Amino acid sequence: MTDFEAMYQRDDDPWSVRHSWYERRKRAVLMASLPRAHFDKVLELGCGVGETTYCLASIGGHVVAVDASTTAAAICARRVEQAGSENVSVQVLQLPACWPASTDNPFDLIVVSELAYYFSELELASFMDQCVTSLAPQGVWVMCHYKPDFHDRIGSTDEIHNSVDKLHGLQKIISHDDEQFRLDIWRQAAGDCS
Repeated sequence: MTDFEAMYQRDDDPWSVRHSWYERRKRAVLMASLPRAHFDKVLELGCGVGETTYCLASIGGHVVAVDASTTAAAICARRVEQAGSENVSVQVLQLPACWPASTDNPFDLIVVSELAYYFSELELASFMDQCVTSLAPQGVWVMCHYKPDFHDRIGSTDEIHNSVDKLHGLQKIISHDDEQFRLDIWRQAAGDCS
């Protein structure tokens, strides 16, 4: 997998998440597409520097933001702390091998953005299984990924999102597909967490 820690040590915003039009537009579409105004427990996987985390903090009772990079997680934690968001906890975890605990209290919203195409086929299967297992009944799962090809992607955005479509117990409720990114949102069926 790409060495994200080295990237963040060289540049504290390697994808210009704070300023690029693509990133700001994608974040706005993601937030506007959420089917509810509030979620009690939110999981953001691949939080990076925390721009989406900051947005999720405004609609979440408690937000768990996860990144594999210690540097990115520290930047994210500073971002939300400076904004006065006290409902966010940031964790450094190597997904999908490590996973935030949620079995007693599953997540109402899971957000995965610009992450899943870095996983091998085996890692992706484990990742998707853990997302489904961590989702509360009627919970919402967002997948949002860049579409054009780039050098270190392993899987295509369309293949990954289409794989989620095939999972049991999920209903796609929103889909946005343009030349730059694809955003899909599924809802877990009530009482179906398998």
